[in-house]
Amino acid sequence: QVQLAETGGGLVQPGGSLTLSCAASGFDFDDYDIAWFRQTPGQDREGVAAVDVDGSTTYAVSVEGRFNVSRDGRIKRAYLQMNNLKPADSGLYFCAAGATWEVRGAKLTAHFYRNWGQGIQVTVSS
Repeated sequence: QVQLAETGGGLVQPGGSLTLSCAASGFDFDDYDIAWFRQTPGQDREGVAAVDVDGSTTYAVSVEGRFNVSRDGRIKRAYLQMNNLKPADSGLYFCAAGATWEVRGAKLTAHFYRNWGQGIQVTVSS
């Protein structure tokens, strides 16, 4: 049974930092690309960052230079380090896993990720 569980969300002031963690189980972690998406009410899920099976990373333009995505295959975890947070970064953040042969070049496209966590809230506010 595939499971993805996000932790580390919460309330942070503008300019602050948070690190989200995604614990994976029930599938071969080393064969799956991992991505982070965020969603706000009334909006589609937006791809934020992805790390593929080789460790290559992809970022949305809006977070480039501020966010860092990584993975640790030894413990089947992925991370999203978020720095210099802005109110526009607020939302429900999801960890997603997609088979690398299905995701291919569409690293930040939700359609190609079949496995999702429940999501965790990040609120950036003073």
